[in-house]
Amino acid sequence: MAETRDKHILHMITPLKHMSPFDVNMAADAGFDTIATYTGVETREVQGLVQDAIFSRHPRLSTNTGLFIGGRDALMALDMIALARKSLVPPFELSIFADPAGSFTTAAAMVACVETVLERKCARRLAGLNVAVFGATGVVGFSSAVIAAGQGAKVILVGHDGTERVAKSAREIKARFGLELEAADGSTEAAKSAVVARSQVVFAAARAGLQVLSAGQIRAAKQLLVAADVNAVPPAGLQGLDVMANGLPFADSTALGVGPLAIGNVKYQTEFGLFRRMIESDKPVCFDFREAFELARSLVP
Repeated sequence: MAETRDKHILHMITPLKHMSPFDVNMAADAGFDTIATYTGVETREVQGLVQDAIFSRHPRLSTNTGLFIGGRDALMALDMIALARKSLVPPFELSIFADPAGSFTTAAAMVACVETVLERKCARRLAGLNVAVFGATGVVGFSSAVIAAGQGAKVILVGHDGTERVAKSAREIKARFGLELEAADGSTEAAKSAVVARSQVVFAAARAGLQVLSAGQIRAAKQLLVAADVNAVPPAGLQGLDVMANGLPFADSTALGVGPLAIGNVKYQTEFGLFRRMIESDKPVCFDFREAFELARSLVP
């Protein structure tokens, strides 16, 4: 009779119409034997799906069963994590990993890369620095803002359409994480320049193909130490920044740049690494942007 082994099964849920092929590929390459995807999932449905997954396997297989949460909403993903954890009935458990739109691992990689450049080339840390986040209402911007604020940075959420939406995000972050963030207007070129002029770090996390800051704005920002961009689609979010940059001056300025492919390399390893940890752990685990940042820090070259 053929030898059998306990399979690693991953259930992937998303509130969207489709599950991300990127995430499916990553999970498969990381080593999951069976992957099932569930689309259009509402938060209220998480409990039923989790309990179907845990009660159909012996408790000793809790570490062989995983739940991945996708989508495009960081707060919804965090709510789904909380509900999934409440739905566990020890010893019937499973591992949980949320990475909506790849935002948690991308944000973790961006902050980790910037932190490394600051420490190695500027002898500075994020703590106490002004960090301006452009694209702050998006999932990567939101997540990177929370990570940076958690490291003691003075984070400024810059709103391309004024302060209303970023002020709401700041209130949500304070309510959930107890972190104080500033909301600033970025609706005009002059307003953006004013924010950058008082910042030591810039995170550009706007939508692909949108230039956030010109080379002139970067040159004029005399306090700026490091600027990072996650947009790999031309034009660059930060004009003059090479996609492979990892701590070199750009835009004829003294600011050091971190490009999207340098960030992407660490993001890829971080997501892959968290999937591997789900498979290899001897107890159920739960990962969000905090665990992603911890791992990304160890992966920056």
